Amino acid sequence: TINLGKAFTGITFKKRAPRAVAAIKKFAQKTMKTSDVRIDVKLNKAVWSKGIRNVPKRIRVQIQRKHNDDKDAEEDLYSYVTVVDTPNGFKGLGTNVVDQDE
Repeated sequence: TINLGKAFTGITFKKRAPRAVAAIKKFAQKTMKTSDVRIDVKLNKAVWSKGIRNVPKRIRVQIQRKHNDDKDAEEDLYSYVTVVDTPNGFKGLGTNVVDQDE
């Protein structure tokens, strides 16, 4: 769960949604230790769902570290960030590490 409210407190209305996307990328870079971060279309739509001004205060994400298929890439890994649905709210949720065998 990323607290986006901290990212755009005191920020101009027209810059809130782009600043939230940048905060998600920064969080993924820090957590997964990869500089190449790619955001899913559904996550982008979730951030922009209420417009440029009224960005959700919190958003639950899942970050996957994947191998880069491009041979010309600088890094061999990239992070892929997707949105996770939270129907019961954000109370009591912790960080879950999920091992997925591809």
